[in-house]
Amino acid sequence: MKKVSYLVFPAILIIVFSSCAPVYRCGDPRPLKTPLTWSKNMKQVVRERDRLCTDLASKENENALLKNNLTDMTNKNKELTGQFNDLMMSSEDLKKRYNELIDKSISQTEQLNMALKAKSDELEMKEELLTEREKALKEMQKIIARQDSITKRLNNILHSALLGFNPDELSVEIKNGKVYVSMSDILLFKSGSATVESKGREALKLLADVLSKNPDIDILVEGHTDNVPIKTSVYKDNWDLSVARATSIVRILSVDYEIPPTRLTASGKGEYFPKADNETAAGRAKNRRTEIILSPKLEEIMQLLTN
Repeated sequence: MKKVSYLVFPAILIIVFSSCAPVYRCGDPRPLKTPLTWSKNMKQVVRERDRLCTDLASKENENALLKNNLTDMTNKNKELTGQFNDLMMSSEDLKKRYNELIDKSISQTEQLNMALKAKSDELEMKEELLTEREKALKEMQKIIARQDSITKRLNNILHSALLGFNPDELSVEIKNGKVYVSMSDILLFKSGSATVESKGREALKLLADVLSKNPDIDILVEGHTDNVPIKTSVYKDNWDLSVARATSIVRILSVDYEIPPTRLTASGKGEYFPKADNETAAGRAKNRRTEIILSPKLEEIMQLLTN
């Protein structure tokens, strides 16, 4: 019986104290009624409970705010990820276009370099050709200057050698870099004849003496007539007569005075290159002439032109 009473008494105490301590949840607005019978430890527990409830509410608010921030950050991260992917695609496209432009630029640069090299080679070739031509031109100028000097000297010599003849019989002049010795038919021939008279032979001898001493002179003999028609048993017309007269003088210079035939040329011009008007007797007399044209040899110039 004593044993039962020992067990019942503590249980009664627990029930009493439990009924004296009301239970509140965190955030309950009801005032805390503390029985006078509570111990100091119980008050401390209650205060700690209230503090923890306050901390819990604060942490819950912070947690909700962090969740909201996390949601915002997640959305922004998705947006930035999309923008990044777009930029990556755009970057790849730009890189591809850049490489294409680089390849195209290299191709164009190679083409420009090839074109530039071709132009440079062409310019160099033309510069070399220009240098060669300038050199040839200087050589030609020297040759022409030398030939002009020879022509002038020859003209002076012939003037001195042929002083004994009248101007209406014989004249000497320089034209186009050549010496023209013009002999009238009064000095050389009888009318309608190609046989050279003695006085004409004398003039040809003086001329041949000068030409023998100047072997670099080519000799062209041109026969000229007036426009009065002629027809004999020997010559059909004036042209035929002019050729025969030029040939007669060439033979005299070659056979009698030993001028090399390679230096001589005979040409008949007939009435087609008059020196004066054929309407007058004086004009026709001037047209009946034989011109001996003396020119320095042109081999050196021809060589320069053909090189």
